[in-house]
Amino acid sequence: MTRIKRGYIARKRRTKIHLFTSSFRGAHSRLTRTITQQRIKAFVSAHRDRDRKKRDFRGLWISRINAVIGENKKKYDSYRNLIYNMYKRQLLLNRKIVAQIAILKGGCLFMIVNEIIK
Repeated sequence: MTRIKRGYIARKRRTKIHLFTSSFRGAHSRLTRTITQQRIKAFVSAHRDRDRKKRDFRGLWISRINAVIGENKKKYDSYRNLIYNMYKRQLLLNRKIVAQIAILKGGCLFMIVNEIIK
């Protein structure tokens, strides 16, 4: 019986997976089984952390707004009341925009607060 050589399909698949994990350390970039496991783990982490990133940024924006409002505590109210009054007045500014206004032009934020409170 003649010898049958394997095709190139499996090698091509392994090479493609190897290119994905080529920057990993140690066996995670060399051994095929470990490469497959690390690839799955990387995809799971990426999927999970996309949602976590949104959460982290929302917390960052809230703390920035709160810090600017907290500087003038005697004049202005809390972050909670600012957001409540914005919704009550139907002022459609999300927390990202309000945080940018607070950081770049704090006086502008206080003008908005004064208009809302009136």
